[in-house]
Amino acid sequence: MAITLNQVPSMTLEEFFNYDDGTDAMYELEDGELLSMPAESERNQRIAMFILVCLVQLGIPSSQLRMKTEIVTTGSRVRVPDLVVFSEELATVMEGAKRSTVMPEMPPPLLVVEVVSPNQSNRDYRYKRSEYAARGIAEYWIVDAIQERVTVLEWVEGFYEEKVYTGDNAIASPIFTDLTLTAAQVLQCH
Repeated sequence: MAITLNQVPSMTLEEFFNYDDGTDAMYELEDGELLSMPAESERNQRIAMFILVCLVQLGIPSSQLRMKTEIVTTGSRVRVPDLVVFSEELATVMEGAKRSTVMPEMPPPLLVVEVVSPNQSNRDYRYKRSEYAARGIAEYWIVDAIQERVTVLEWVEGFYEEKVYTGDNAIASPIFTDLTLTAAQVLQCH
């Protein structure tokens, strides 16, 4: 089959895993298309780090916590959430891995956290939501400093049930029930 100038060949998972453009740029893969991930804002990095520290304070071992780990979600889609919490089983499977990638045959993470970047809300609210649900990820947080809200999605019978938190509303994590945070604390509003 001839490729015209307007067609771009689709990238396979194997090609994605072997891709190196000589930079430190991060990419996601969406249906064979390489998507460049813009550098995180200082605020987004602070938010992700704050949540990580809170999880450490809850006693979650560092072997179960990751930042910027790749997750193969559905088909030829690879996502890179800001923060991931592994189950004990997944942490054991990942020991000694050459690349921090959760493959489809591995157990799903317990929690993924996406901190919304400008012009990326469709990916976080729509596409990743359905992909993470299809992957069976028990809990998905969408932290949106732009709209000043934290959306907690709980996986129930194959779909996510959503609760939105703003201001001084205490966030209820279905998995981490001892977590005591408000949306304002996570968003670092004060």
